[in-house]
Order: sequence, then C-alpha cells, then structure tokens
Amino acid sequence: MPRTLKELHSEISEALSGVVESPRRESELLLIAYLQRDQLYFITHQETLIDDQEPRLLEWIERRKRNEPLEYLTNRVSFYSREFYIDEGALIPRPETELLIDEVLARVNPNKHLTIVEVGVGSGIISIMLALHLPHAHFIAVDISPRALSVARRNIEAFGLCERIELREGDLLSCVSEKIDLLVSNPPYIAHEVSLESNLSYEPQNALFGGSVGDEIIQRLLDEVLDRKIPIFMCEMGYDQRVKVQEYLKSFAVQSLAFYKDFASFDRGFSLKVNHE
Repeated sequence: MPRTLKELHSEISEALSGVVESPRRESELLLIAYLQRDQLYFITHQETLIDDQEPRLLEWIERRKRNEPLEYLTNRVSFYSREFYIDEGALIPRPETELLIDEVLARVNPNKHLTIVEVGVGSGIISIMLALHLPHAHFIAVDISPRALSVARRNIEAFGLCERIELREGDLLSCVSEKIDLLVSNPPYIAHEVSLESNLSYEPQNALFGGSVGDEIIQRLLDEVLDRKIPIFMCEMGYDQRVKVQEYLKSFAVQSLAFYKDFASFDRGFSLKVNHE
C-alpha cells in the first residue's frame, strides 16, 4: 500500500532508530537518493504517494539496519561541499580530510605550474578538489587497488579533469619517475589490533590499516620524501602519531614541520618541508 512521503519518512526513521545516530536525517537522505530528487523536493512533496514495497528501497533499509554505510547504499558522498560517487572499492571520505585540502591550499601558490602526486587516491576527492583550486598544477594519483582507481576515474571524469589528473596503479611511488614538487597523502594509519566500529568492516581494509603499529606506511612515505628529494609533503595521520613522526624525522634535514588539528582538537596531520641540499 503506497504511503505519503511524510509517512514513509517516519516509518523508515523508526526502523533505523537505535541503529544509526540520526535516524530521521538518514531516512531523509535515503529517500532523497531513492527518489533521485533534492532536499527541496523532499520538503515540498511530503504528501506525495510513494510505493513503500519497491524492492530496492526495502533492500536499502535492511542493509542500513545491518549498519552498512549509507554512502555505499546510495553511491553518494558529500565532500568539500561537492557530491562524489562512492562504492565499496574506496574508503568513504571523512570531514577531517577537508582539513588536508585546506592545509595544502594555504601553502601552495595557485599560479605555479607544479607536479603534485597523491599516494592512495581512493575515491579521488583530494586530487579533484586540489585540481579545482590549483588550475596550473598537474596531478599523478596513485593507488594499489584497481577498484579504488575505478571509483576515482569515475569521479575525475564527472568533474572533467581527465587531462589534469593521471591515474596510476602501484605501491606508493613505484610507478612515478617524474620530479615531484609536492606529495600529498591520506594513507592507512590504523594499527592492525585496533577494534573498529562494525560499519567500518564494509570499507576496504587496506585503506584503513597501516600495519602492526599503524604508522608503517607514513614512515615509508617519509623515506620516499628523503630519497626522492621531494620538497613538500602533506599527510593525514592518526591522533596519537605526532611524537612518532617527530622521532622518525630526527635524521632528516627538516626545514619546517607543522602539525594541524581536527575538529575535535586532536592531531590529524602535518606539513613537512625538507632541506635536500
């Protein structure tokens, strides 16, 4: 029996109650994606009749009740006020990563012609947002996962940036021979033994776990910065990894090292300049 949009919103909210933190908001987002409409339509069509037995909608509700991320159900994710495609092949972008974009843009001249390399491109959101703000930069975006590269390619095509963002499959910088002006990364940095929330089990584990300690990939990237004489490295990290990064850099000729905090005032990343002379 068809329900009005208002009734269906209430029913789905009730079904998600106790499962998600904001059931009414998630129910709204789920219905907007299902109807392929926007929030204005949702607000102004509350009395519109909707088929509440449509298999896809019922499947979405059941999958969300099992704590599968809403973003993977709808294939939509918001980042830096833009909408991107997402699926299980790539990590769901977090709001904290927007701060990494801000940190890069605060340190780069938008008029310069730079070669910027991103390691661990995932869904492509970092390279895409930087490319939109840095019109003269060329990007090489690397990932070890073919599935992640597929997601990134779809987003890069949607934003019309295929000529400026080159995708490559490989481990760290193994597939990059060019001189690098800036290296940026949001690498895996969680230790293997850390227990995660159940919803994270749906996300690609190789994009979450950085090793037995957690900072192994960050250390490998720091080695690349030294070996490849990369002048600037911008990196997201775990909230408890500041001291480890500082200790590891004691053998580097560091020109400057600045850490930035996330919205909860935890250390979340750093900007590194190295003197390679």
